[in-house]
Amino acid sequence: MSHQPIAPVAPRRAMWPLYAAGFTTAFGAHGIAANLGGFSEDAVTSLLVLGGLLALYDGAEVLLKPVFGSLADRIGGKPVLLGGLIAFAGASALYAIADSPGWLWAARLGQGAAASAFSPSASAMVARLNPAAKRGRAFGSYGFYKSIGYTLGPLLGGVLVWAGGLRLLFTVMAACAAAVAVWAALTVPVVPPLPRKRQTVADLARRLADRSFLAPTAALAAATAALSVGVGFLPVSGAAAGLGTVATGAAVSVLAATAAVVQPKAGRALDTGRLTTGPGLLGGLLVTAAGLAAAMLPGLTGVLAAAALIGTGTGLITPLGFAALAASTPEERMGQTMGSAELGRELGDAGGPLLVAAIATVSTLTLGYAALAVLLAAGPLLALALRPRTPQTAK
Repeated sequence: MSHQPIAPVAPRRAMWPLYAAGFTTAFGAHGIAANLGGFSEDAVTSLLVLGGLLALYDGAEVLLKPVFGSLADRIGGKPVLLGGLIAFAGASALYAIADSPGWLWAARLGQGAAASAFSPSASAMVARLNPAAKRGRAFGSYGFYKSIGYTLGPLLGGVLVWAGGLRLLFTVMAACAAAVAVWAALTVPVVPPLPRKRQTVADLARRLADRSFLAPTAALAAATAALSVGVGFLPVSGAAAGLGTVATGAAVSVLAATAAVVQPKAGRALDTGRLTTGPGLLGGLLVTAAGLAAAMLPGLTGVLAAAALIGTGTGLITPLGFAALAASTPEERMGQTMGSAELGRELGDAGGPLLVAAIATVSTLTLGYAALAVLLAAGPLLALALRPRTPQTAK
């Protein structure tokens, strides 16, 4: 059943700060992560420390996104959005001012915790401020700007680290988050919390175990897993084939750019009825699996084909998955659902590369791609099995 938003429909200009918040979380995650080990005096030189700093940010997101999503339902999305952005700005400024290795750990933990607040609240507000008929386009635009953040983060972050070290990068991140917070405070309307029935742990478990939540969340997790594998391992395949860094970097850019372009188109197709969530998610999973299979091909052809197909598949899945979650979620629980779905994406983000790396360690990277491709190809069968039955199919 679709739940129409009770909150007033926002004008288009009110959505831009939410899209900017999506860009900020993506730029902050990838821009800093890709350059912690860069070529500057304050860069991290130990692989153990680098791994710890990366895990610290992701671990905070895994633990806290459902918590802050529920908080957004309780007190309203705008206070959590603004609080998260201000906290992100403060955590970023902490290292920019202190310039100490110890404070780098505190700043990275603070950034992860803050992103856990404003990321799910932003996606929940995207859902509540748009009617069901326009949510596909809204989530497509939100995903587009997050993809731009993922694409530009490593590049712009690298330029900033080259120009002024990690302190300059953290300074720019602080300014970016603070600017978005002011913009959102002035432009985004208040979305009041809705009356909620008391929910027990058993009620929450039943709702999160329902097919209407599990199917799109599993698809989102699978898409994120494939995206992370593509970004992390396609350059390895390219290097093994004798390709230079420019060619492999271009391939990763093709992946991110394709995902960014496809998401708004998929959202518009959903809103106009030319695409539905079920077939769209199934098709996205199959296209993504085909991209992982293409990565098994040698040379530049395999790398570019894999990048284009993975980008297309994940670009289909992301707006459709979030729109499906919003359509099946009571308005008063929107933040909780989005936070839990983001948790699923974080697990896919970590699990996909770990699976491929583990298999590649004992065999070859090609078999790692094959294993993940098989899992994603099996996903459509699982989605069909979990698909809510309509009255026609229930007979």
